[in-house]
Amino acid sequence: MADELFSEVDEYVVAALHGDDAVLESALAASRKAGLPEIQVSPTQGKLLHLIARAIAARRILELGTLGGYSAIWLGRALPEEGRMITLEVSSAHAEVAAANLDRAGLSSRVEIRLGDALDSLAALAKEGAEPFDLVFIDADKPPAADYLAATLPLCHPGSLIVIDNVVRRGEVLDPASQDPNVIGVRRLFEALAHESRLEATALQTVGLKGHDGFVLALVA
Repeated sequence: MADELFSEVDEYVVAALHGDDAVLESALAASRKAGLPEIQVSPTQGKLLHLIARAIAARRILELGTLGGYSAIWLGRALPEEGRMITLEVSSAHAEVAAANLDRAGLSSRVEIRLGDALDSLAALAKEGAEPFDLVFIDADKPPAADYLAATLPLCHPGSLIVIDNVVRRGEVLDPASQDPNVIGVRRLFEALAHESRLEATALQTVGLKGHDGFVLALVA
């Protein structure tokens, strides 16, 4: 009953405040047709990411976990003309769908997909001396979440904002005895956040089309 109510409220918000968006709907349809898992952010979460990026005037954005490019479209649209985004994806099948979706959205020149293991890609960015990112969105597999955070920090600057999705997992994060690798990974992430002096962080619970979950907001000092 709760999930049904959460979904209905999300649908109301989208209808009231978002309006129709053929590009985003097309991206979702293409992802479904390709058999991608439907684990992308919800429309309300996508718009929140978009508004955060605009609010901090992000010029450079880094994303871990491209999937079909849905969140990349929301974030890419927030960039100024000279802005750039790099999104990391381990699956070539997912990257192919995302590339087509980003092309239809007119964002191919602004958003670069890098294929490969995220930790390897992050190390490569550091080795290249990549310009620091203003906003980082981590929406990848959870067992190495703390490792992603550690590898991301050198690519940030004071004032960068890091957003990490799926950190509540229907409250399972509360169970210290859980053997679920995802829960263990999220709990390691919270421990890393708590002990990282360069970050000020909090987590917010969310409900909606994606059920009960939450995300971390961390500011780089």
